[in-house]
Amino acid sequence: MIRALLKMGAERFAQRYNYDTAYMSHIVDTSTAAGLRLSTLPLYSQFRGPKQARDVWAGAMLGSTQEGDCGPCVQLVVDMALESNVPAKLIALCLEGNAGGAGDVGLGYRFAQAAIADTPDLAELRETIEERFGATALIAASFAASSGRIFPVLKRGLGHGQTCQSVQIDSTTIRVRHQT
Repeated sequence: MIRALLKMGAERFAQRYNYDTAYMSHIVDTSTAAGLRLSTLPLYSQFRGPKQARDVWAGAMLGSTQEGDCGPCVQLVVDMALESNVPAKLIALCLEGNAGGAGDVGLGYRFAQAAIADTPDLAELRETIEERFGATALIAASFAASSGRIFPVLKRGLGHGQTCQSVQIDSTTIRVRHQT
């Protein structure tokens, strides 16, 4: 019964976001216990903090996910951000390599990239987020920065990783540029 519910949830998710959930089905078919644990990851990754910091969270999720994958997982994060009314232009700027010009989305994106690489500007980005949006926003951005890589790495580990692809934002195709 639990297995059927987990698979039904994965199928609804696949339909909602036009996303390949074959790896989720593989996990559930192999181990119901593993499928249950997988189903709880969104409790962590989708903690978005205060509404006024939504764009920072979305940018951090995008920056972290892009660091781990430049294909379907990035497209999923983009679709979820657009669904949350994050401005498409700011998302595109991050994907095109101009996070500095992407406002609060870029702030979150740069924060995630700095947290992952432990760069010298991390302290300043952390302070900016906390001063402007509060400690809860910083927690949400940190959750996003650490969790965006989970699914790409999990998919690759299971043999379900996909090659890089362009990302669609509304009717525009964006060729993703990785930060160096």
